[in-house]
Amino acid sequence: MVCLGNICRSPLAEGILKSKTEHLDVIVDSAGTAAYHIGSQPDIRSIEIANKYGIDLRNQRARQFSRADFDEFDIIYAMDTNNFAHLTSLAENQNERNKIRMILNEIKSESFDSVPDPYYGGDNGFQNVYEMLNKVCEIITQNLEKR
Repeated sequence: MVCLGNICRSPLAEGILKSKTEHLDVIVDSAGTAAYHIGSQPDIRSIEIANKYGIDLRNQRARQFSRADFDEFDIIYAMDTNNFAHLTSLAENQNERNKIRMILNEIKSESFDSVPDPYYGGDNGFQNVYEMLNKVCEIITQNLEKR
């Protein structure tokens, strides 16, 4: 799960997907393409909206996406088109590029819709992002269960 700073969208997506896949043998993590918040907890508004649904994000710490993530993970979900482009520019081969996906494409294939950044959108923005990510993480979980 990758967004810009790894404090709003991607940690929320990580927490939601982890909560849905506890019964599966999968590793879920998140990162940011930028180094703005390395070591920081998620935004308090992400923590609060996750808590509202019984998901605890307080132990997460922001980190920057690294080249090693291409080896560590089978699927790399970008939250928006800017981060998708950044990740694609880091990929060194077709195998790595094939791992990068727009997360909302799991709902509507090839839509390339972005999860809006709620950072400046007020508290309701975090609720909207939670609902979007919850829906897509349910689909991702169903797809993982079929594997």
